[in-house]
Amino acid sequence: MSLRWRIALGFALVALATAAIVALATPPIVGQGFAELDNEGGGVAATAHAGATIAPGDDNEGGSPQPAPAPTSGQAQQSTILRLLVAAAAAAAGASLLGLLLAGRMVRPLTRLEEAASGVARGDLAQRSGLADRSDEFGQLGRTFDSMAGELARSEESRRGFLQDAAHELKTPLAVIDATSSAILDGVYTPERRHIETIRDQSRVLARIVDDLRTISLAEGGHLPMERRAVDVAATLSSVAAGFEARASSCNVTLTVDAPRGLAVDADPDRVRQIVTALLDNALRHTPDGGTVRLVATSVAAASRGATRLAIRISVEDTGAGIPPEALPRIFERFFQADPSHSRGAGTSGLGLSIVQALAAAQGGRAGAENGPTGGARLWFELPAAPGGATPTA
Repeated sequence: MSLRWRIALGFALVALATAAIVALATPPIVGQGFAELDNEGGGVAATAHAGATIAPGDDNEGGSPQPAPAPTSGQAQQSTILRLLVAAAAAAAGASLLGLLLAGRMVRPLTRLEEAASGVARGDLAQRSGLADRSDEFGQLGRTFDSMAGELARSEESRRGFLQDAAHELKTPLAVIDATSSAILDGVYTPERRHIETIRDQSRVLARIVDDLRTISLAEGGHLPMERRAVDVAATLSSVAAGFEARASSCNVTLTVDAPRGLAVDADPDRVRQIVTALLDNALRHTPDGGTVRLVATSVAAASRGATRLAIRISVEDTGAGIPPEALPRIFERFFQADPSHSRGAGTSGLGLSIVQALAAAQGGRAGAENGPTGGARLWFELPAAPGGATPTA
């Protein structure tokens, strides 16, 4: 039963209790009033009879008791009204007690919810309302509260994990810088170019981590500057691929682009290039010699807020070992490595895929990862298609 009907029923029960008490008390009170009026009539008759047998002025030498004065009709009326008022007061008191009990029963779920909220406010994110099994508004409120508390617990766990990972990632280059500079100062190393380059490279890693963290924070908070316009997908992919040709050739990796002409996304061109660069860099680091990396663009129909809209999906496919199934749900987490045995190398921060996800979401899109049907990994992102810039092909 809903809370609205519970409250209405509570008021109805209080009203019925009051009416029942008054109804039960009224007949005997009125009956007693009529009895008093009857006694008043009998008393008058008895007084008249006595006056007929005893002469005025005679002494009551026999000592017989004088009849008690009979109540008047006004006194009987007042007595009846007083009894009715007492009955009404008793009915109100009883109904109020019943209402208090019903109100306490109705408020009990709110008390439980208040206690759970106080626990969450104190930092106990394991608190739950205990109302999720109810079918009324309290149950809906309890389920919403439990969902919020669960999300807060997951966010807190994620925050702690992020701080631990960030401390670990920052500690490594700092340790290298400290060790190398201390060795030079102590005379263990001579100030050769290679030692100074080590310090410079690790400093760049630190700067990259800080910049990437700032980018993710701004993107997730909706404060990252964006200049959105129609971006030619094929031209952008070809341009980014051209910048990686030398690296791909040195690794004996074939790099190809498969993007139909005419596809365009509504996005910031610099951020699109940044996403493609991060995905392509990741693919080249996980593709063995003699492998292949493909940049593929297709138009798709994507669901957005209950409506269907056109989007452009850009995929980066490689012929590497693929992503372990247990790592797929975490592939976009900050500092997460699906294969810890792979070295990130100088200049990487471990935040590339997290930036991909944050930048895609900031532009109204999304990112995902999956393994290819014949091996290798496929990482992709979708962005809204520019007006007139796509027709669905998948």
